Amino acid sequence: MSNWFKRNGIHLAIIALFIVLCFIYFSPALQGKVLYQSDVMQAKAMQSEIMKYKAEDGKAPLWTNSMFGGMPAYQIWAQFPKNLTSYVVSFFSAVFPNPVYNVLLYLLGGYLMFIALRVKPLLAAAGAIAIAFSSYNFIIIEAGHTNKAFAIAFFAPIVAGVLMTLRGRYLWGSVITAFSLAMEIRANHIQMTYYLFLALLILAGIELYHAYKNKTLPAFGKSIGYLAGAVILAVAVNASMLWVTYEYGQETIRGKSNLSQDASAGKPSSGLDREYAYTWSQGVGENITFLIPNAYGGESGHRLDKDSEVGKTLAAKGIPQEQVEAAVQQLQQYGLINTYWGDKPFTSGPYYFGAIVCLLFVLGLFLIRDRIKWWIVAATVLSLFLSFGKNLPFISDLFFDYFPLYNKFRAVESILVIAGLLVPILAIMAIQELVSGKHETKVLLKKAAYSVYITGGIILVILILPGLFLSFKASNHQQVIEGLTQAVGDQGFANSLANALIEDRTSMARADALRSLIFVLIGAGLVWALIKKTIKQEYIYAIFAIVILIDMWGVDRRYLNNEKFVEKNTLEQSFQPRQVDELILRDPSLNYRVLDLTTNTFSNATASYFHKTVGGYHAAKLKRFQEVLDKQFNNAINEDVLDMLNTKYVITNDEKNQSQRIQNRSTACGNAWFVSNVLWVKSADEEMQGINSFDPKKEAIVHESFKSLIDVRKAGVPDPNAKITLTKYHPDHLTYEYTAGKDMIAVFAEVWYDKGWNAYVDGEKIPYFRANYILRAAQLPGGNHTLEFKFEPVSYYAGENISLIASILLIGGIGFAGYRERKRGNK
Repeated sequence: MSNWFKRNGIHLAIIALFIVLCFIYFSPALQGKVLYQSDVMQAKAMQSEIMKYKAEDGKAPLWTNSMFGGMPAYQIWAQFPKNLTSYVVSFFSAVFPNPVYNVLLYLLGGYLMFIALRVKPLLAAAGAIAIAFSSYNFIIIEAGHTNKAFAIAFFAPIVAGVLMTLRGRYLWGSVITAFSLAMEIRANHIQMTYYLFLALLILAGIELYHAYKNKTLPAFGKSIGYLAGAVILAVAVNASMLWVTYEYGQETIRGKSNLSQDASAGKPSSGLDREYAYTWSQGVGENITFLIPNAYGGESGHRLDKDSEVGKTLAAKGIPQEQVEAAVQQLQQYGLINTYWGDKPFTSGPYYFGAIVCLLFVLGLFLIRDRIKWWIVAATVLSLFLSFGKNLPFISDLFFDYFPLYNKFRAVESILVIAGLLVPILAIMAIQELVSGKHETKVLLKKAAYSVYITGGIILVILILPGLFLSFKASNHQQVIEGLTQAVGDQGFANSLANALIEDRTSMARADALRSLIFVLIGAGLVWALIKKTIKQEYIYAIFAIVILIDMWGVDRRYLNNEKFVEKNTLEQSFQPRQVDELILRDPSLNYRVLDLTTNTFSNATASYFHKTVGGYHAAKLKRFQEVLDKQFNNAINEDVLDMLNTKYVITNDEKNQSQRIQNRSTACGNAWFVSNVLWVKSADEEMQGINSFDPKKEAIVHESFKSLIDVRKAGVPDPNAKITLTKYHPDHLTYEYTAGKDMIAVFAEVWYDKGWNAYVDGEKIPYFRANYILRAAQLPGGNHTLEFKFEPVSYYAGENISLIASILLIGGIGFAGYRERKRGNK
């Protein structure tokens, strides 16, 4: 045991240092404070009903009615108790507070990867810091994109496992790959995993080429075999989650369109709308922020003060000094003053890789000859091109139209996470190459000088002649001037403000250019010291780690700092019921719905915290529900649709009294009702047209494909005394009692989703069908009966059993690999 500690002492010390770093950065977490994350608050609202029943039952329901009339709960929060990775996630979240564990995982993953690349520990620590503290990794934590952050954290260990396997360490490499990929998939951010897959596909292609060239195809084939096994195992560990996600994905806005009208109008028959997917496209010139963070004005919400040029211009106009700052912030609040001037609608901050890291990356381009360089270059260039989206349609459209699954994802700029991983890898490899002894000192100094000239030259241009390549004007500059003119009532003054804004943007770029130049010069000095061997290597590695940390830390604190933390009770009080909420909650009825028009109804989850809503927020709504929103809610709200969704209350703003008021809708159909007429239609378009104007209490619009499930002869004449009532409500188990003199057609105010819902009359399973485009309906036998709808998705339960078996195999594989490694070490 003492020998083990001796061999691994440096690794343990670095891991301890990482933990200390995380707690220093997030010191408010030690004081019991919590990070306020907007998306996490949205998630809390979305999960409200799920957590309520989890607390009551000891397990979470698989369905929730808290948004969009109902959707699978496992797309919001689920336990997956038979999945090994669930316990790993629980361990980190229990031991380390949020977001400490996120950054710690960034650091540990990066460190493991560099150690796998045979980088010395102190230099590996510097590389881990460069990867972990990339600005985007902190920006997404601040926003609350925890799943995305978790997925990115496992990029590096997956790369480590793949490279180890390709380099001949088959067992240990494939086990690391299997475990890391299982964790990656568990993060349930398929978009990030997909982007990593694209990068690894390029790696496989390069390795195949070299295997063919060097006549080592058998070894390459063996590596691919081990990696294929690792992938299969990782997928199997997450079988339940992947299965239900795939199943649900076919029915969402990322799946096929149901309406031919949309196809003829240019909307995609499958996948996202192109314009929607490309909304967040990286500007081609915006990549300069990799080196100079504020070259494009920083974050959209960056605050200008009274000493800014905009502030001085307002003061010169006669605004009292004490009111200047408030005036600036008011103009910013209305979107008339925005320091960010890039192509995106807004941004929470730039992609900054670090000035020293960029310098070393350029050095790596000159210095490294290993084939891994060509993988890094090729994958980085691809990520850049694809991040441009609408700004480089030739390449983006090629992938969007023809590459499998690519059109399922939006915010294409986020593929830059691949560059954020690979740029530091080449940078650290450049340092390692400097001390490898493969190059003459003269050659090293020459290539180092080239690197300084390139990175320093770019910085100097921005510092001295910023307007040479950067305009500092947003594409909507003229509209901004028009808006300012309308706000201040003076076009000349509006032009002065717009010019002042340009000066502020220029000043921000210059200030960061000077900052980056200082770090580049520090990096150049350390490179020179390494080449000249004036300082011991380990010391220089440690200094690299420190200055990279200082560089990245300073930028990250702009977006994620102590001010973002609040007291726990403040967070807990974020959801305070309004008077209208309290009044509605007094209604003892089961499973009625609320339409809250005081918020961004269909892109905000706040109302879901208190009510079962027609609106809500989710990135993957059911396609049919979205189509109903598009057709029945866009121009005017279709009251018939609200009735069939059992919308009993509508909350609106009372502008006169600056409060909210409730509209009590007596026409709501209830939880279930019997109809006297079925109107058959031949297509989804006719279904949609049918609900444009109809009486949902009397008729049901049904697609003719369901004719076999209805015996019209038995259900032809209505029974006026028939009655059906929801007697027991549980999100994934609804119980009704009904009385009918004969067979009748019942319609339920429940969203149609046939991937798991089953209907039972007195315990016997019966068929059900779709009605009114998005609801469930069934022909019920006459008499006094109990009807139950239970959500029993085979994909979840069968998938969980597969997950259990695979988890056991993965644990066994890790144990066996560890045993073999220990046995080899004792020889």
